[in-house]
Amino acid sequence: MKQINIIQGDITQLDVTAIVNAANPSLLGGGGVDGAIHRAAGPELLAECRTLHGCPVGGAKLTQGYRLPAQYVIHTPGPVWQGGKNNEPQLLRNSYVNSLRVAEEHGCATVAFPAISTGVYHYPLEEATKIALQTVNDFLANSQVVTEVTMVCYNVTAYRVYKNTARLLPFNEQVFVNY
Repeated sequence: MKQINIIQGDITQLDVTAIVNAANPSLLGGGGVDGAIHRAAGPELLAECRTLHGCPVGGAKLTQGYRLPAQYVIHTPGPVWQGGKNNEPQLLRNSYVNSLRVAEEHGCATVAFPAISTGVYHYPLEEATKIALQTVNDFLANSQVVTEVTMVCYNVTAYRVYKNTARLLPFNEQVFVNY
């Protein structure tokens, strides 16, 4: 059985195979979860990110985890919310799918995601949560490698939105949701 966990916590502290970084396209660090991951991983992360030459919105690239408990960091720039008229929903889906594809390619059984694009990129939390949960559910149902995904909420408001959204969505019968 595959599993989606919904927790409130610090993604930099999770002992999973890979954590996903809600990065900016330069991959050279920033604020929010991106800054927290870079600080926790140490300067080696930034050095490796410099060799990647950025990443397009919706794409995903992998680095080592360095000082993090996670073996890897998967960096994905999510879309900046511009009212939903500039392909933001598809770009956000792409961030989740491409991150999970990279995880699968590198044998990552356990992956943790932040709420991509819902911070300084202002993607509406409720809409982003629905896209995140549906996309992860669909991917897990067919993955032979990724077996557990943890959605890490940065505060109690995000946790409540994730939990309430999960209660309303139809999940694949092979996927158990734990919150």
